[in-house]
Amino acid sequence: MTRKLLTMLVASVLVTLFFTQQALAAGVKEITVRGRLQKTVEAGGWLVVADGQKYLVLNAQKYQNENWFKESAEVEAVGETKSDVVTIYMEGTPFEVRSMRPLTQGAASGNQSAGGSESKRLTRVTVAGDSIVQAQPDTAIITVSVVTQDKRALDAQQENATKSEAVVRALKAAAGVGAEIKTSGYSLQPQRVYRENQPPTITGYEAHNSVTVTLSDLTKVGAVIDATALAGANDIPGISFTLRRDRPARDEALTQATREAFAKAQVIAQALGGRVVRIVEVQEEGTVRPIPVYEAKMEMSRVAAQTPIEVGTLDITSRVQLIAEVEGG
Repeated sequence: MTRKLLTMLVASVLVTLFFTQQALAAGVKEITVRGRLQKTVEAGGWLVVADGQKYLVLNAQKYQNENWFKESAEVEAVGETKSDVVTIYMEGTPFEVRSMRPLTQGAASGNQSAGGSESKRLTRVTVAGDSIVQAQPDTAIITVSVVTQDKRALDAQQENATKSEAVVRALKAAAGVGAEIKTSGYSLQPQRVYRENQPPTITGYEAHNSVTVTLSDLTKVGAVIDATALAGANDIPGISFTLRRDRPARDEALTQATREAFAKAQVIAQALGGRVVRIVEVQEEGTVRPIPVYEAKMEMSRVAAQTPIEVGTLDITSRVQLIAEVEGG
């Protein structure tokens, strides 16, 4: 007799002795186990793992042809534990399953329609939510320009430099501490006259110097316009208002849009006689911050009264698309 054959014989005897001892104290207990399927160390063996407890499925072959019977699938199994069954590795409590079914996410355990029919069908719906939140702007951006013309380029440039210096001084005094002032554009271009069948003729030069000021004190906007006009600014393209600290308003708009989308999903679910089971996907389709513009074209060198400025409000819009699973009848 070879050593390998002897070893197998001894193992068989030991298993038989252990099985005989356990059979004397055989016990039966029916339980319901909800957990995940997992393969065992034994070939062809399956476990149901629930809360750290392992249950060895003795009749797994009964369910292996089901398309849902696969590793990590969540199942509910009803059956009896067997204390009189012995396996080679004894991984988990021996468990003879009487019935087993997959657990669908969001469905209550054992929730079936009358007569034992299939669970209610899940339907995916796509909805969108929109919102508009009004907010007060906290920043004004003003661009003022000095435009000068002369027959000679040097004369146009020098006159522009003198006036621009005076405008910047007036701008700093009117805007006050904390304002951001910077040159936003400068050009010196020839002025041409075009005649039919003749080359263009240069008749003079135009210098254009633009300065942009950004200030948070919106009450000074009118004073800044007046001061720069008095100092020599003769072109003010316009004023824009914006919201630098926009996070609270954007968050509020996003929250409202999300709530509206979810409310639509609930309405659809109720119309189908069910409920929203879960949210599959949420996409933010963007937040828009329109900037109102107050145009103040000025071509005069003096102003008699303070320029009135009405700031108004900004409309911050948000849009959210939501995909939800709803349970229908």
